Formats: sequence, C-alpha cells, structure tokens
Amino acid sequence: MATYVVTGASRGIGLELVRQLVEREHTVVAACRKSTAELDSLGARVEAGIDVTSDQAVADLAERIGQASIDVLINNAGILTRQNLDYLDFDRIRRQFEVNSLGPLRVTAALLKNFTPGAKIAIITSRMGSIADNTSGGSYGYRMSKAAVNMAGVSLARDLMKRQIAVAILHPGWVRTDMTGGSGMIDAAESARGLLDRIDELTLETSGGFWHQNGERLPW
Repeated sequence: MATYVVTGASRGIGLELVRQLVEREHTVVAACRKSTAELDSLGARVEAGIDVTSDQAVADLAERIGQASIDVLINNAGILTRQNLDYLDFDRIRRQFEVNSLGPLRVTAALLKNFTPGAKIAIITSRMGSIADNTSGGSYGYRMSKAAVNMAGVSLARDLMKRQIAVAILHPGWVRTDMTGGSGMIDAAESARGLLDRIDELTLETSGGFWHQNGERLPW
C-alpha cells in the first residue's frame, strides 16, 4: 500500500483518480479548494482549502502532511479557458499560467522533503501543450501554460534523478468532464485507469517522458 497525494481532487479526473486509488487500498490525500459530498464519501483523507496558486495554501498542505512519506504525487489541478485572436483576455491567460504551470511546480517544491528514493511525480498536462502537435492554433493561454509545465516536468526529471525520483508528464486524453463542457472521447474512469497504468510503469530510465494515457509517446 502506497501513499498518494492528488491535487484538484474534487471533480473530474482528480475525483476519479482518488476513487480508483482508494479501491486499490492505497492511502490517499485528496487536496482541493473545496470538497464535495462525493469526494467526502470515498474514504480518502480530504485536505480542502488548497489553492495551488497560493504560496500560503500550499505551505499549509505541506504542514498538514507533516513528515509523512509520499510515494506518488499527482499534480492534477488545472483550468481551461479558451482564447483566440478575436478575444484575448490576458487576465485569464495569466490565471492559467498560475494554475497549470506554476501550480505543479509550487506543490512539488513544497513537498520535496516528503519524497524518498523511488517516489514518483506525475504532472497531468495536455497534448495541447505540444508544439509539434499544434495544427489548429488558438487556445493561447491553455496551450502556452501546458507547454510551460511540460518544460517544468522535464527539468524536474533531470534535477530529481540524483534523488531517485521519477517524473511522468501525462496527457489524460479528451475526457468528458465539467472542464470540457461534457464533450470528449472517453470518460474520467477510463482516463484515470490509463494514467495510473502509466504511473505504475514509470521508472528512472523513462523519467521525463511525455505520454498519452493510452501509452502512446507524444511529440514535444
């Protein structure tokens, strides 16, 4: 039985990750801004009030966890707002960088003391952050923030290699959630299963890779 920390745990993919991890009898710390009845019912340890854009909130999470060892951190919290050249809301673009790019780095740095050799960090990103895969343009804030967190993930993989901590950069697929307005190709349960499979397969030798939840290696 391992100890997992999942951010953005109150809905969508995060909620489903918590559900499946609890079903596998792991210890789960479910971090979220605000809990829900569904999350509370799963039997995980819920840590509410955790906004990944806030230094203080993330420090509070680290303090609540204390000295407990973390086997896997899943940086799942994220937001999506769409902008094109006809409508660029720079405040929303900045917000996406705060949540999608800086949030995973902020949480990872705050919890570094809790990782022991063999621990794993997963960053739930998007193939929309792939430069090579961008054939349709648009979605400036989302694409840019995900490209930035992909770079952060690779740097973390390099920097944490000496501590024997592996990092996976994972695309969950096009998932039917509130964030996508219910559109998508797969449901959250299928996405979460694939993500957990990729984390299970992660090794130091493959650390820093960019994968689709279905196992496909993605271009940068």
